[in-house]
Amino acid sequence: MHVVCPHCDTINRVPAEKQERGGKCGQCGQPLFDGHPVALTGERFAIHAEKGDLPLLIDFWAEWCGPCRMMAAAFAQAAGELEPHVRLVKVNTDEEQRLAGAFGIRSIPTLVLVHKGREVARTSGAMPATALVAWTRQHLGG
Repeated sequence: MHVVCPHCDTINRVPAEKQERGGKCGQCGQPLFDGHPVALTGERFAIHAEKGDLPLLIDFWAEWCGPCRMMAAAFAQAAGELEPHVRLVKVNTDEEQRLAGAFGIRSIPTLVLVHKGREVARTSGAMPATALVAWTRQHLGG
C-alpha cells in the first residue's frame, strides 16, 4: 500500500498488515498517521489523491464560514477514529479556488470522499463526529 507522508509528501510503501501500526516516513522520519487532518494545497492534494492508496475525506472550508469553524473539532475527532484507513484533509476554498472549482464546490462546508482518484460520495453542511465517521464508513463499504 502506498501512503503519502502528511508532513513531507513522500510516498511510502507500507505492507497492508502493518498499516494498523502506522509507521514512520522513510524520508523525514515523522509518523505517517497522527490522528489529525492535513491541510493541503492544490499541488499537495494532487500527490495525495493520485499517488496514495488511502481514501481521502476532504473538508472544503473557509476561515469566514461559521459552520466550517464549528465543524473543525468534529472533523479533527473523526481523523483520530478513521486513520489509518482514511486520510482526512482540509482544503481552504479561498486559498485553493482552482481545486474548489474542479470539484464544483458551491457551498461550504462540503465533504467529498475520494478513493483511487474518483469521487465516491459528497455531502454539504456541518455534522458531528459520530455522523461523519458513520457516513464515511457507509460509503467505503464498512
